[in-house]
Amino acid sequence: MADIGEKYNTKCPGVKRLMREALELAEATEEYCARPLEDNLFEWHFTIQGPKGTDFEDGIYHGRILLPKEYPMNPPHIILLTPNGRFEVNKKICLSISGHHPETWQPSWSIRTALLALIAFMPTPAEGTIGSLDYSSAERKVLAKKSKNWTCPQCGEISNLLSSTAAKPITEEEQSVLNQIAFKGEEEQAAKPPVEEPATEVIEPQVMESSDNTTTFLDQLTEILVALLIGAIGIFIYRRWNSHQTTTGEDL
Repeated sequence: MADIGEKYNTKCPGVKRLMREALELAEATEEYCARPLEDNLFEWHFTIQGPKGTDFEDGIYHGRILLPKEYPMNPPHIILLTPNGRFEVNKKICLSISGHHPETWQPSWSIRTALLALIAFMPTPAEGTIGSLDYSSAERKVLAKKSKNWTCPQCGEISNLLSSTAAKPITEEEQSVLNQIAFKGEEEQAAKPPVEEPATEVIEPQVMESSDNTTTFLDQLTEILVALLIGAIGIFIYRRWNSHQTTTGEDL
């Protein structure tokens, strides 16, 4: 912390806040631990124990917290690094306490609050939110066992990062804050109108009016035949008349 104090302006509200939180979280617990990188106060690495009584119970999960310069006025981004079956790795998680939702962030929330929220929401349904996965229970249990052997290039074996020290009990204020925290997808799912299926055009079978059509066709055919017959009769009469005139002329 001494090196960090020399590197950053300790009069800056964000720096003062992070240095205070680093001191509060200096001692690892059996549930979580978090600390800033040696050369960057605004990037933290954390480790959490999977919540008891869930598919993640046997797992230990490691991740990053990226804090903006405006912290605590603006929220951090949370990224999981350990495969877990609930959150995508190396992708910013969508929580109401994360950078995806600056409109719901409250400056009173802290890194500890974010860790408690993350642990609490691991067993919840994915609901299609950004950075969420919906693996089966069996797959998550397999990943939980494998997670104990996961190693962070900067922090080392994550199984050695937690301690046997019990975490500080959650205060009423923290519990109240946790009750307010929700995934963006849960709110959107409730507010999202039901998807309307495209209307299917009902094509009514066309009934052929065979009687009327047939009658019309016969009438037209009759007219044509009558016209042809009259024409033929006219030609016949004309030829007979012409032949009669020729014969009369010869007799004269």
